[in-house]
Amino acid sequence: MNMHATPQRTAAETALLDAFGERISLLPGDGAVTVKRDDAIEALKAGFPTKRVESWHYTDLRRLLTAVPAHDEAADAKPLAPVLDGSTVFSVLNGTASQKIAPVEGVSVQALAEKLTDGSFAAALDLYGKDDAIGALNAAFVADGYFVDIAAGAELGAPIELQNVQAGGQTHVRFPVRVGDGAKATIVERQTGTGSALTSSVSQLLIGDDAEVRWLIVQEQPDVATHLAQFKAKLGKNAKLTLFIMNAGGKLVRQEVVVDAAGEGADFTLRGINLLAGDTHTDVTMVLDHSVPHTTSTEVIRNVVTGKARGVFQGRINVAQYAQKTDAKMACNTLLLSDDGEFAAKPELEIFADDVQCGHGATVTEINRNHLFYLMARGVDEKTARGLLVRAFVAEVIEELEDEPVVDALEERLAEWFQTHG
Repeated sequence: MNMHATPQRTAAETALLDAFGERISLLPGDGAVTVKRDDAIEALKAGFPTKRVESWHYTDLRRLLTAVPAHDEAADAKPLAPVLDGSTVFSVLNGTASQKIAPVEGVSVQALAEKLTDGSFAAALDLYGKDDAIGALNAAFVADGYFVDIAAGAELGAPIELQNVQAGGQTHVRFPVRVGDGAKATIVERQTGTGSALTSSVSQLLIGDDAEVRWLIVQEQPDVATHLAQFKAKLGKNAKLTLFIMNAGGKLVRQEVVVDAAGEGADFTLRGINLLAGDTHTDVTMVLDHSVPHTTSTEVIRNVVTGKARGVFQGRINVAQYAQKTDAKMACNTLLLSDDGEFAAKPELEIFADDVQCGHGATVTEINRNHLFYLMARGVDEKTARGLLVRAFVAEVIEELEDEPVVDALEERLAEWFQTHG
């Protein structure tokens, strides 16, 4: 792994390596899985990535991750009511799949610990690149999660919610999901908890030809938690993926998005909201590969920064030489509400094809004074007017989902955040 080696490990690095030595015999997995775990911990022994590693330049993990809590076997996490009413909920509570699998027509669900134990999941623990620190951390320590298999042609009438709930210590989970040809599904990935914790979560999505998936990530960790996550997806021919991300918590957060538009006619849509407050650091890093001709993508990220919060969006779109007729657009818009807040945006295009339509842009601004004056001139007090403008700035992205129950549920969470931090 291309990480900055140092002559002396930090306390956090030492604690993590010690924790692996203590837990390896307790983690599920046959010989093939154990080999993958050993490879992952060897990668981590080089040290956490620093700003010298380009993909981690704005999130110096070695400096920011100062402590690693011990595993807390006594932690008592509880399942939560779903974000979307009527969802079928599968909870992982402090790193352990919590309930017996309930039948869902067209869907099979298996506790990931079983697939680790029989070795059938070993190949999926491979790292995706030389700087894959989150993948290495998760591969080394993952103990459970859910493997979800949606049958070809299935159209799920209700969403599936995959919950990762922590109550302190360390939790490391995975949510691999396979969606068959022509299937349609809405999946909510819930990342939350109550304790001081280090959590890692990796979601792996394989979408078959002509399938449609809407995946919502709702991250609301407490401000004493470190949350390191990946979402990886591969799209088949004419597959459609809409990914929505809401980051509304966490002390140190990095959410990676790695998508391969691998089938002709594939379409990827990303909409994201980062609500940043206090003395926190949140990083969303995306790598999108357009690998074949006639694929499309649009990405819009909206950020609200208050207090001393720091935020990052890195987005790289790669267009292969073979991927003619690619249409890709990316935008990152930030509203700074504090002189002490910071946001770094780094959009990138790497294009090897010559018949494409690609573009990107980024803006950082304050509240428009003319808009504020307009509202105040009509009798709205300044605080209320500011709140209306800020909420409208991010609510626009939610409304693009064009599904009333989904929009209502997400706007309710948005209102709760503003009530606390407005």
